[in-house]
Amino acid sequence: MIDMASTNTAKLILHTDGAARGNPGPAGAGGEIRNDDGKLLAEVSQYLGEATNNVAEYKALILTLERALLFNPQEIEVRADSELLVKQLCGEYRVKNEGLKPLYARIKILAADVKKFEVRHVYRSENAHADELANMAIDAYQSGDSTFGSGQGRDSGTQHAANEDGFEQDSLF
Repeated sequence: MIDMASTNTAKLILHTDGAARGNPGPAGAGGEIRNDDGKLLAEVSQYLGEATNNVAEYKALILTLERALLFNPQEIEVRADSELLVKQLCGEYRVKNEGLKPLYARIKILAADVKKFEVRHVYRSENAHADELANMAIDAYQSGDSTFGSGQGRDSGTQHAANEDGFEQDSLF
């Protein structure tokens, strides 16, 4: 286990991505949490059931953000390749879709728990690992693997997050 006192968690970098095969279709959420030094702290991968790509993008951010808040960061920087998600969270676009409004509100509530919260758009190539995690959850579900992508996520040996492995996430949606 890593000693949390020696792990920099004041600022966290989150890469998130949602995937839907069809629109709507089988969907997954993926995310990674890194500290400001680039050290991987945790990953999130969860099958979402049938959803649109936009809903999957929002749920990926919610799940990853919830996991990140377990580290009690002061700052969070989100990097996502969904232009719609980024522009809506930055206030450039209004959230018109009724299905996205509660997800948007949930993100705003979670973001209020940190001193500084920013969201920025990155190219898909810079978000490859989060995309891989989202697709792994769909693949695992479709292959009958009921243990992978159930919302538990994987932690990179950090004692703080590892103690939280059993937290309930299904009540969010």
